[in-house]
Amino acid sequence: MSGRVGDLSPQQQEALSRFRENLQDLLPRVPNADDYFLLRWLRAQDFDLQKSEDMLRRHMEFRKQQDLDNILSWQPPKVIRLYDSGGLCGYDYEGCPVYFNIIGSLDPKGLLLSASKQDMIQKRIKVCELLLRECELQTQKLGRKIETALMVFDMEGLGLKHLWKPAVEVYQQFFSILEANYPETLKNLIVIRAPKLFPVAFNLVKSFMSEETRRKIVILGDNWKQELTKFISPDQLPVEFGGTMTDPDGNPKCLTKISYGGEVPKSYYLCNQVRLQYEHTESVGRGSSLQLENEILFPGCVLRWQFASDGGDIGFGVFLKTKMGERQRAREMTEVLPSQRYNAHLVPEDGSLTCLKAGVCKSSGVYWNCFPCHLPSACPLFPALGRGVGTSVSSRGAGFRAMDEMSGPYMWV
Repeated sequence: MSGRVGDLSPQQQEALSRFRENLQDLLPRVPNADDYFLLRWLRAQDFDLQKSEDMLRRHMEFRKQQDLDNILSWQPPKVIRLYDSGGLCGYDYEGCPVYFNIIGSLDPKGLLLSASKQDMIQKRIKVCELLLRECELQTQKLGRKIETALMVFDMEGLGLKHLWKPAVEVYQQFFSILEANYPETLKNLIVIRAPKLFPVAFNLVKSFMSEETRRKIVILGDNWKQELTKFISPDQLPVEFGGTMTDPDGNPKCLTKISYGGEVPKSYYLCNQVRLQYEHTESVGRGSSLQLENEILFPGCVLRWQFASDGGDIGFGVFLKTKMGERQRAREMTEVLPSQRYNAHLVPEDGSLTCLKAGVCKSSGVYWNCFPCHLPSACPLFPALGRGVGTSVSSRGAGFRAMDEMSGPYMWV
């Protein structure tokens, strides 16, 4: 049995019932608690109840951290809107939305010198949520369930610039997020115009894909235009890709739907624009960390951070201390903002977090190499105008959001 609605074995039906029962505390907060949604998580873990439950609970924590309920209203920085490629364009024969990823004309280094890696990843998370919404709209329009999307990767022009380590890390992290948070939503990943360098690029990201995802990859050969019409009707496919669809003005690339990227002008580069603002510099050895504490005097304060680094990326996170008057390791504290690596040597980081109760906030930067880190002389605290005001950051937007109500000392790490 496929494990889908209407095609369940007695054992699978029993697992679904038990899964729903085990998640009674969580179901009011999930985007859609129907059987289609729950079966996605069960199929992803071969109907192992404990693994499926753990996976869904981690996803709900991820939704809270990334504020996914509001991410469709988040706007990435202008440089990403103008020069990051891709777009939703058309539907396959079954009505599933199709998303085009244009790789060759992408300027990854220019983008990552002009916006943070977190912004780039956040934009791709937004695409995932956009595709889920489009599936729901198609379900309503067609009167039958649409729960998967088709992705087309146009690899023409793939070169060594696309194998730049920070750029590869964006796609590695994206596929990790896709696997952990959007199981069973990919119908097929179709690769067209793949050059000789493609196997090298694929080897860099394939370990971040599940075996099921790798089975869904279809690589088309020289007759890719003809083959692509076996998946997508010509009237739903731009002329550029072998179909008949054009923009209203006749443009064969459908530029109103698909962005083709392009070289990022150096005027957008941020690497040298913010450093003069920093009044404090710290040098920390390999494997060491720098911890800073801030007292939150009253609820609603917004903790803001700005930092840059020289020579390498760093890890950064915010934690809630559980004991006053003594130093604690990150694992001994309550995680508020998960620690992750930032390319602050390329683009200075600027973010914020709303603290809903008074206490002491502690943060820490973990240094992967020995290099100086530029920090403001004080970590500014701003009063929020109301609940929810100031929850989005100036740089990452929906990336940093208010967590559950907290009290006590906050620590940024």
